[in-house]
Amino acid sequence: MNLQRYEQVSQAADLTSFRQGLIDFANDLDFGLVVGVLAVEHRGPGSRAEYFSVGNTPEKFLEASRDPEYARRDPVHKQLMRQSTPLIYDQNFYVEAGAGELWEMIAPFGYRTGVAVGVHMPGYKRLLLGMDREDPLPRDPVQLNRLIADLQLLAVHAQDAAARLLTPKNAPKLPARQLEILRLTMEGKSAWVVGSLLGISENTVNYHMKQLFKQLDVSTKGQAVLKAMELGLL
Repeated sequence: MNLQRYEQVSQAADLTSFRQGLIDFANDLDFGLVVGVLAVEHRGPGSRAEYFSVGNTPEKFLEASRDPEYARRDPVHKQLMRQSTPLIYDQNFYVEAGAGELWEMIAPFGYRTGVAVGVHMPGYKRLLLGMDREDPLPRDPVQLNRLIADLQLLAVHAQDAAARLLTPKNAPKLPARQLEILRLTMEGKSAWVVGSLLGISENTVNYHMKQLFKQLDVSTKGQAVLKAMELGLL
């Protein structure tokens, strides 16, 4: 695999480029579907796990798999959460695990055969990375081992980006005026135009923007807009 593909994932600046890097990598290996899931375990009383995903999962499949019972019974998910060795799965894998009906549910969406890996991360986190397609995997053991090795190396490169981009961040509470300034800035309007539209001076707009830089921990207007979008503020 081209080193550039790994760097495209590991050095992704935002969630959109991270997602595209995973998709491009999977497509190079003839896989149409890819998903990265960051599992964050919360230890102690009432322990639970949160899941944050990125990929090109079909929307209709998301609707069909939202039932918590699905994740609890899915043999791929269960194995990835407790082992680090790569996992290959197809219809036989699901049938042998007593979950053949789950394969029947996911197969129409393109999840007929796949390969996945789970990687331990610091802070009770685990990255689950999988690629799926309709066609069988290569029978040639050399090709298959190379494919698995590529996925394992991708998981290593994806860890930092997943922790940086998928881990939920505490979004600051921004005043309504600053949100208005951000929205207009996102539309490409200058500080002078924003001030004219809001009935304030250009200096006041720049003052608010400096406050936004501090609260969002950024240094440019473009970064402020992107950070606000990632935090769900825009």
